[in-house]
Amino acid sequence: MGEIATSNRQITFYYSSNSVRAKQTLAYAKSEGLPIEEIDILKNKLTGTQIVEFADRLNIEVADLVNQDHPAYKKHFHNCSLSTDDWIKMIRHNPEIMKQPIALRGDVTILVETPTDIIKI
Repeated sequence: MGEIATSNRQITFYYSSNSVRAKQTLAYAKSEGLPIEEIDILKNKLTGTQIVEFADRLNIEVADLVNQDHPAYKKHFHNCSLSTDDWIKMIRHNPEIMKQPIALRGDVTILVETPTDIIKI
């Protein structure tokens, strides 16, 4: 059992409050009446275990959770070759560079690319 609690009755939505896509997705989900638990990753620090669990649930490497197009990544970390532990530390200390929003419901986890993706869960 992982550290991230999920429920089939609601969507747990991990997002950055600075993300336009996340705001649009939340607005869309609420307009559809979807039950949402919001977790702002800028206000609620993720643990290393949670970051690894996101990667596992999405079937990707931890390094692939990093948005390499984000300005903060380009400014501070461009062209880094890091270990998994280093990527985890980088995401923990710079949550704005993590790809998000991530939505979970029961055993299903998706990386939201467009606001309407939320209905897939």
